Amino acid sequence: MLNDADETPHPAGGEGTAGDGGDGPRGASGDLDRLRLYSYLSAPERRTYLAIMRLFTSTLLADLGAGEVAAALAAAERRGEIDEGESRPETVVDRLEQLARWGNLVPGRREPAASIAEFTRSRVRYQVAKLAMRVQRDVDGMLTVAEGAREVSRELLPAIEQGLADIQRTLGELLAAEHGRGPEATSVRTLREQLAQQVTTLFLQHDEFAAAVRDFYAYLGSVIARYDLAPAEMSGFKHMLLEYVELIAKDVLRHSEPIVERLSTLNRQRSQLLALLGTGELGTRAADSGAPPSATDDSGNVLVPRETRSGQTELMERSPGRRAADWDGLTGWFIGRPGRPSEVDGLRDATSRAITALLGNVKRATGVGGVDPGRRRDLLTLAGWFDAATPEAAHDLFAAAFGLFSARHLALANEDDTPDPGRTWAEGGQVDVEVNVRTRGERAPAGQLPRLSDDPLGRAELLEEEDRRKRRRDAAVNELAAAGSDLAGARLSGDALELFCELLTLAGASRDVPSEPGSAGDPITGLTLLLEPRPDGGAARIGSALGTLELHGVDVRLRVGEALEVHDAPAAEGADTADEEARR
Repeated sequence: MLNDADETPHPAGGEGTAGDGGDGPRGASGDLDRLRLYSYLSAPERRTYLAIMRLFTSTLLADLGAGEVAAALAAAERRGEIDEGESRPETVVDRLEQLARWGNLVPGRREPAASIAEFTRSRVRYQVAKLAMRVQRDVDGMLTVAEGAREVSRELLPAIEQGLADIQRTLGELLAAEHGRGPEATSVRTLREQLAQQVTTLFLQHDEFAAAVRDFYAYLGSVIARYDLAPAEMSGFKHMLLEYVELIAKDVLRHSEPIVERLSTLNRQRSQLLALLGTGELGTRAADSGAPPSATDDSGNVLVPRETRSGQTELMERSPGRRAADWDGLTGWFIGRPGRPSEVDGLRDATSRAITALLGNVKRATGVGGVDPGRRRDLLTLAGWFDAATPEAAHDLFAAAFGLFSARHLALANEDDTPDPGRTWAEGGQVDVEVNVRTRGERAPAGQLPRLSDDPLGRAELLEEEDRRKRRRDAAVNELAAAGSDLAGARLSGDALELFCELLTLAGASRDVPSEPGSAGDPITGLTLLLEPRPDGGAARIGSALGTLELHGVDVRLRVGEALEVHDAPAAEGADTADEEARR
């Protein structure tokens, strides 16, 4: 089924027609029509469309029908270059019609038929549109270009300077020859052809140099933004890029001044130069324009195309350097204007920023004691492992990489963030990563550390809390010492039972096997707990306010020895001093 937007074929390349008038710029609809030429690159059947477009662009004046295209696609299908079934005739017809609706192919005549029945079954033959040919050529170039840095031909700058000098000299000789010998002289025609060759060569050289510079600095921008380069890679970039960038900048600055002088001189003679190159309105008389007889029609009009205006269908695309806009672009590359700096100035600023950024990255990657480099490469490798792993292997990989292990491990969770045991780690909450760690790999906090303020009230509160804790522990020690002779009949308090369990744990840990005795004591209070095995298998009982604790196969005894001398007076004096300061 055809879409409503596709039922009406568009002109090849989305260009307007001569009936549009050509009085204004092409509207937004014309721009969108040209963008339709790229539709086949993102279609689900793009492999088939690419094979068809390469077939049409591989030869000059290609005129192919569905049968010839299907035969070529059958060979591509056997090689595995397109999906199975794409070479069937009915499928090929649909693909060709869709390319025609997008404007990539131009439907032409039908295939020859010997009868009316054959004519009804015959199919349309197609030719490739001019702009579609350019799109496919750019696509093939993009698919084959290297991803590394593009070499900039530094020898093109001296060639551009010499080319401007040759054009200036040839233009002067041509104007003098026309004035002396007339426009029909053989020497004048030779000089005019020589001038056209020099202008074309100049613009081709400049286009190649400008494109190489843009590609090189685009690659440079992607390199200086990376933080995952190893020291060896960064050292290679330091030697290759820094020296190369400096050479390019020096060459541009050295040759810019003479190029600017020659461009300024030629711009003052631009109207004469364009007239000699054949730029003018169709209908100019040969006698007025100085065109040779071979460039005129039967009525004596000059057969040169008009200056192309957006929205018109022109018979010819002019060579570079034949329009005033071409010379404006060349001049703007070397000479800036108010509010619009030249490309040379932009190149100088970009070079300065690139060198500064590269030196900073080299210092960061090769320096000692600096911040850790980013882990972008490691994280990308880990992401690839996750992508290729099964769900079970992904859980194991996550536990090994981040050390969080299973979501069912025992831990103390916050009351307001209770984990759901049935939720996997991939569905859980995200962890906020600080900007410094995420972008630059810096783990140190930014800014100065805040000063610790003196809080006398808090200090007094802490001293009081420590004094209360000490009094409670002393009371627990005295309670255990008093009940040491009859632990079964005692009713130990919570603090005394907590101290007893603490000493019991330490005494048990001091034994290698249960048949050995163990002991643990508090050197400050002198309280010692002794564990002795009971061969008869009896149980020791310890009574408390919380219940009775039974220890099977062991006997427990408490002993109070000499405690270390504890100076309570200074502590009390310090607490009194803190209370006095708090009251003040």
